[in-house]
Amino acid sequence: MLPIRTLLSAGTIACLSAISISHAQTREMPRDYRGVQVIVPGIFVTPVPGAPFSATLEILSHETLPDGSVNTRTTTAHIARSSSGRIYNERRQLVSTNFNGLPPLLSAHIYDPSSRLSIFYNPYERIARETILAQPPAAPANSVPSRTPVDDPYFKQEDIGTQPLDGLTLTGIRKSHTIPATMSGTGHDIVVVDEYWYSPDLSIYMIIKHTDPRTGEQIVAVSNIERHEPEASVFAVPPTYKVVDETPPAQ
Repeated sequence: MLPIRTLLSAGTIACLSAISISHAQTREMPRDYRGVQVIVPGIFVTPVPGAPFSATLEILSHETLPDGSVNTRTTTAHIARSSSGRIYNERRQLVSTNFNGLPPLLSAHIYDPSSRLSIFYNPYERIARETILAQPPAAPANSVPSRTPVDDPYFKQEDIGTQPLDGLTLTGIRKSHTIPATMSGTGHDIVVVDEYWYSPDLSIYMIIKHTDPRTGEQIVAVSNIERHEPEASVFAVPPTYKVVDETPPAQ
């Protein structure tokens, strides 16, 4: 797997996740990214069966500050899915590029589609909050695909072909949003661009690149993909955490 910097220099860019929860569902288009953020949603791992994997998630953020300087931060996290469709996802803190080691864990999410048991835990409370969901979990903002407005001259969407990555074939789209000078706050038109690359084999978006001339650039990329059954311990709450059932009472 090429590192993020190589991906950027090669023009390889990216994607968040598929929202489909079964192989039969139709892929939808990614929604417009909100811009450079302090907390980046990352990848929504789709809870589909039959495609186990584990991987590394890399996020690179170039934030343009009001004085024109650039604040560069990065983070690395882990994601996984079992052959039954059970998923593991985590968020880690954005850190400076000279940070050594694994960035601090902010939270982790485990979901089992067979029981609809959803668990969130974090190292601050050391509490694992369990909920039986009435329906599969919704993806976080900016990781749920949506459609480009129709017949709107300020929005454009185009297919940008395919590319190989780690033995997978990714399909790409580019979404451009032109903001007129009267609304951009810069005195001239600007174009916000998002590119997404999707893996039909894994049913997730593998890479996303967002660029806004006003705020900077963020890249989310999946790497180090291992397409075999993850260890069962990946989907277990750490033994030192207190488990709390927060399932609402039946009506």
